[in-house]
Amino acid sequence: MVEFSVKTFNEITASEMYQMLRLRSEVFVVEQDCVYQDIDNKDQKAFHVFGFKNQELIAYSRIFDSGDYFNLPSIGRIVVKEEERQFKYGYELVDKSIQYILKNFTEKSILISAQTYLLKFYNSLGFIQQGEEYLEDGIPHIKMLRS
Repeated sequence: MVEFSVKTFNEITASEMYQMLRLRSEVFVVEQDCVYQDIDNKDQKAFHVFGFKNQELIAYSRIFDSGDYFNLPSIGRIVVKEEERQFKYGYELVDKSIQYILKNFTEKSILISAQTYLLKFYNSLGFIQQGEEYLEDGIPHIKMLRS
């Protein structure tokens, strides 16, 4: 079972920060073979969704309110540890992120920049493609909206 929590940047412990950066690097830099600047000075404005299983961070996302990243609330850096994906924790992670926005933000529409190969996954969570595919850090992405 995964225990989810949401924290502001200032509430994150040093251990949580280390695990967060390690998981993001493990997946986005190493697994996806993508060299990019993950530490982007946006974490300070974000709300961070942590999914711990047996004291290990296995799922993570960050949430932004309107105007802090896009003009609408958004979810990004959505990641599940490779060996945990078989349990479909990504659905629970994104749902927790959506529920946080619906409960805490004035604007309820959510905009994401999704990796194109995950189109069906995000469709199943209520997101609809907006516009054409584009490259972000060398990986095909599409804007998706949930309203």
